[in-house]
Formats: sequence, C-alpha cells, structure tokens
Amino acid sequence: MPISLNVPVPGQVKRLAGGLEPDLYTFEHVRRRLTLGIKRFGERTPMEYARLVPAVRQTIAATPPFEARITGIETFEAPTKGDSPVVYLAVESPLLRELNARLSETFGAIEGIDGEDYVPHVTLARGGTRAERERLRDRQIEPVTWDVNELVLWDATHEEVATRFSLPV
Repeated sequence: MPISLNVPVPGQVKRLAGGLEPDLYTFEHVRRRLTLGIKRFGERTPMEYARLVPAVRQTIAATPPFEARITGIETFEAPTKGDSPVVYLAVESPLLRELNARLSETFGAIEGIDGEDYVPHVTLARGGTRAERERLRDRQIEPVTWDVNELVLWDATHEEVATRFSLPV
C-alpha cells in the first residue's frame, strides 16, 4: 500500500477550493480529495507499515503544533510525478518545510519532491490550457491560516487515514 504523511486539510481550505471548482471544470482531472503532503513513503507491505508507524512517531515527537497558510494559486508546469501541469494552492509554513527535511533525512529523500525541492501545496487540478492556468494564477484569493495540530499517515490504496498523530502542545 502506498503511504504518505499528510496534514489534514481544514474546512476553510476545502471551502476555498470548492469556490474555485467552477473555474476548474475544463481541466482533465479535478482533485476532490484534498491533501497537504509532507512526506511520501511509497509502497509498504503490512509488516513494513507496522515498523514505519513507530519510526514516524519518534521522528515527529518533538514537533509542536504549527501554523500553515494558503497564500495563492500556483502551478507546476512539469511536476516530478504524475500528469502535468498541476494547479495548486500554495502553502507557506517554515515548520512544514523543516519537518519534511527531518523526515527526508530519516527515511530518505525522493528526488524532485523532498528536501530543497519540497513545495508545500494542495493540488486542485491537472491539465487545463495555459490561458486557464494563468487566469487562476492571477486570481486573488483571501489567505487562509490554520493551526496544524495533527498529522496522518494516508493509505492511498484504501483511500483512508491509517494512523493519526497528535502534535504535543
């Protein structure tokens, strides 16, 4: 099962994305399940997953709750993985970047995705014309800020949260 560590996306970000959906209807794929990935761990057997959970818990143990902020709409014209281009909500969070670096050091970095290449984001859609993407990038949105106090291991095979981690206060 492919596993990733994610930040749960709060309701206000889901509402923001929902308000953008009319502008995304011509894109090839619109993301209905919104995620803010921190680290991809790839395919894991159940035994490997059982060892991964305590290792992730130990790596994130000292991470306090932190702030994340949606700042605008951006694009990856040639993403490292998956179909291109990608339209996404840009996320600012120094601690999120620091957490990705720590996890990448512990579990290995995926080139083009982790470490210095890590770009915190919430994918909205893939495809669309250049004009549609530029129109979205130029659109002004109200920034959304929230406190991250929980992280989740996401099981992409079953499309469900496999494990929740509360961040210590």
